[in-house]
Amino acid sequence: MRVARLFSVFLITSASLSMSVQAFEIIAHRGASGYLPEHTLEAMALAHAQGPDYIEQDLVLTRDSQLVVLHDIHLETVTDVEQKFPERAREDGRYYALDFSLAELKTLHVRERQNADGTPVFSNRYAGNGHFTIATFEEQLTTIAELNRLTGRNIGYYPEIKSPAWHRAEGYDISSLVLATLRKYELDSPTAPIYLQCFDFAEVKRLRNELGAKVKMVQLIADDEWGESPTDYGALKTPQGMQEAAKYVQGIGPWLGHVTQTSNPTSFELADWVKTAQAEGLHIHPYTFRLDALPPGITAEQLLQLITGKWQFDGVFTDQVPPVKAFIERSTD
Repeated sequence: MRVARLFSVFLITSASLSMSVQAFEIIAHRGASGYLPEHTLEAMALAHAQGPDYIEQDLVLTRDSQLVVLHDIHLETVTDVEQKFPERAREDGRYYALDFSLAELKTLHVRERQNADGTPVFSNRYAGNGHFTIATFEEQLTTIAELNRLTGRNIGYYPEIKSPAWHRAEGYDISSLVLATLRKYELDSPTAPIYLQCFDFAEVKRLRNELGAKVKMVQLIADDEWGESPTDYGALKTPQGMQEAAKYVQGIGPWLGHVTQTSNPTSFELADWVKTAQAEGLHIHPYTFRLDALPPGITAEQLLQLITGKWQFDGVFTDQVPPVKAFIERSTD
């Protein structure tokens, strides 16, 4: 999920500052990724201790059809795969999780996300020498369930099916395997504490119509230039697109940079397609609030006031749960 310029100027009225915060869902983005390497069991456990409403798991497949928790189908951005398996890159120079068995992936060391030149994507995040490894989906599901049992909490799950069309082109039906796992743990239900998300609208429809998914679902919204899926996001980001999406999902996950009127980006007025999504009763869970990557010209407090007050969104993905939770608690006192 990307962070880029959202606003250059921040103007907010006293009326919007006084808006009360409604029920609001905090999603721990890739676990406690602002504090520990993303998607590791340790980041998941820390996120649980921070008390969000949901913890996210991005899902990709291994060569032996095991679901693992990784944001990308590639490995080199967050692991030492290039040092452990230098000969296993494809012709494009990338290392794919699908080319490795689970046992092989478990030998890799997970670290903070890096750019292609080896520099950290976020310069002031975890820089220690802890040993972190790739987690399976079932490891995260069962550990969250146990932590819920031990603490009396009911923190939910927020898995994402990554690149389903690419997986199918490689001969793997990741969506069927995800649903099989959810059914094993009695999570394919509209009342279960879980949202299932995907960028691929065709796959969302397939999950409902062909695979019979009952779980609450969220349609993620990207930009056509990002190459996230074959979906035509230009068509989806219209009032008509939102009306169509509402036939299949309970919510949408837009990028924060897309939610305002493009004709006047400093007005902070929601785009018509977002207003339509709200009118259709869809939950709005935008991505991603990051303390260390705020849009220029806006403070964390101001951005959270927009999200919870002026725009009346239903939740947010965040790398840093504590400041968001503290803001919500102050707003509801």
